[in-house]
Amino acid sequence: MKRKTNGAARKKAAKTAVETVSGTQATGPVQGTATCGEENGVFERRLARHYDELKWLYCELYHNDMGAFEYFVSMLRRSWEARKEDLRAQDARREADPDWYRSRDILGMMLYANAFAGTLKGAEEKLPYLRECGVNYVHLMPLLQSPKGRSDGGYAVADFRTVQPELGTMEDFEHLADACRRDGMCVCLDFVMNHTSEDHDWARRARAGEPGYRDRYFFYDNWDIPREFEKTIPEVFPTTAPGSFTWLSDCNQAVMTNFYPYQWDLNYANPVVFNDMTENLLYLANRGVDVVRLDAVPYIWKQLGTNCRNLPQVHTLVRMIRMACEIVCPSVLLLGEVVMEPAKVVPYFGTPEKPECHMLYNVTTMATTWNTLATQDVSLLRHQMDAVCALPHDFVFLNYLRCHDDIGWGLDYGYLGWCSGASEVPHKKYLNDWFTGKWPGSNSRGELYNDDPRLGDARLCGTTASLCGVEAAVYENDSAKLEQAVACDLMLHAWMFSQSGIPVLYSGDEIGQLNDYSYHDDPDKREDSRYIHRGDFQWDLAELRHDPKTRQGMQFAGLRRLEELRAAEPCFDARADVWTEDSGSNHVLAVCRRYEGRELICLFNFSSNFVHAGAARDGAYTDIVYGTRYDSIRDIELYPHSFAWLLRE
Repeated sequence: MKRKTNGAARKKAAKTAVETVSGTQATGPVQGTATCGEENGVFERRLARHYDELKWLYCELYHNDMGAFEYFVSMLRRSWEARKEDLRAQDARREADPDWYRSRDILGMMLYANAFAGTLKGAEEKLPYLRECGVNYVHLMPLLQSPKGRSDGGYAVADFRTVQPELGTMEDFEHLADACRRDGMCVCLDFVMNHTSEDHDWARRARAGEPGYRDRYFFYDNWDIPREFEKTIPEVFPTTAPGSFTWLSDCNQAVMTNFYPYQWDLNYANPVVFNDMTENLLYLANRGVDVVRLDAVPYIWKQLGTNCRNLPQVHTLVRMIRMACEIVCPSVLLLGEVVMEPAKVVPYFGTPEKPECHMLYNVTTMATTWNTLATQDVSLLRHQMDAVCALPHDFVFLNYLRCHDDIGWGLDYGYLGWCSGASEVPHKKYLNDWFTGKWPGSNSRGELYNDDPRLGDARLCGTTASLCGVEAAVYENDSAKLEQAVACDLMLHAWMFSQSGIPVLYSGDEIGQLNDYSYHDDPDKREDSRYIHRGDFQWDLAELRHDPKTRQGMQFAGLRRLEELRAAEPCFDARADVWTEDSGSNHVLAVCRRYEGRELICLFNFSSNFVHAGAARDGAYTDIVYGTRYDSIRDIELYPHSFAWLLRE
């Protein structure tokens, strides 16, 4: 059954939007209702600033459907009226300081509330620990209601306004967000844009054939059109969830499911979907979310005959969401999850005149960093950094070593082949063999995810410490090996802190938490190796963080030292000029940061051996981490997997 796209269908969709959204979506208490002309004037001023562009984009995308657009504007007004006073005050402060999130003292941490502290109330009780870690940006991993065993780690949302019952309630979340705001912490939450769970109310109604709901997804009576789509859509999970459609035998329909069969792709060509989903986003913003992570955003627009990735309409949608936030909640930031090569990532920043996302993940640098550790050759990483350093200073990346997801080897194989002769499939196999400990001499311990023997395209899972060799050293009770593994872990974090943008830790990395193999015994998790690094936080090990004789103490103190130095040193300012230099060794990456007359040379030895390297500089430099003074840094000795932050005197 092909989707209806005639004018009558669009008018019906707009009418359904008004009836459905106002009836089923506008739930929850209305707080901070605007009562004075001055407050209403703030909304009108913001709306007026964006109105012409918003109307033009909306009507172009939705074929001049003024009914749907007028509803959209009324929804923005209703969301503004529901925004409580302290959030409005925060909006005003951040509007006056639009670069507030570019500060070098911002440090993020991503965590699962249940793994970290059991519940949202438990997480609130643990905020002093996060403060001790220096964290002021907390990314709470998916916590909205999703069906057990069919959630993809919480990314199959059944209700965008309800928290998973075992974690607490939406009131608990709002209380936690309020507590974070009082402590000067930002809260980031995932917003799953591309799809809903098959258990979502819209999906249930669509499955039952209720009028207006199948148009929110991609439903077809037979396989004719789905087969045409699948000719050009790449499979996301070819081994665990092949294909892009699922047949529903109970209603004799095929539905688009790009990710997993229980995740139904939303049809953003229907203005009802865009209106309702934007209101869901603003609802979460009004609960206290500071940063909205737009999950899988490149996938949200579908068009037959294309790969359904990064289409121009995606940027129109993101631009309209950006304007919606600037009208209703201008203190809220958009973080785009675009797990692709830089050429496809950068456009999601938009332009200075028409910005889209405030921040994006630096995913390619993350993958290239682990490639560099396995090859001990910095050539590809330097090439990657040269591309990043050439971007405008206004572009803010989130930098990380590990996250909740797998490591995909999306490297620049063209350059890699040119500089080393490596070809893609054998190189991926080498990396996966290295990081699973199969390659001779490797102390890394990880597991593969979505292994596809046909393409050799498996991804990698494991905690930072286990991938750095800490787990193997502990198991073998080898103190020398442990010392080098901890040094490697610290060097990688120093490298992350040296990049421009916001560094984000993964919960547990601050104490060197190891792989958790207990997921093998859980029937709901055993098929997903990503749970190897999603284990419960080890609070008993965290108690050792102040004991310098333990590896937990060494790692915790080492990270805190780096974090404090980064916050204090002006060379780490977002406005600094940054570039790479020839270190004299293909094992050592040299990065220079210069700001207002100060210069910092950062050297990172990715080799497991002693290496001589440096930078073409005369004059005295001091290592701000260890206090060592050098009369010349043209040739200095670096320990295996060590680093140096050298400040010019």
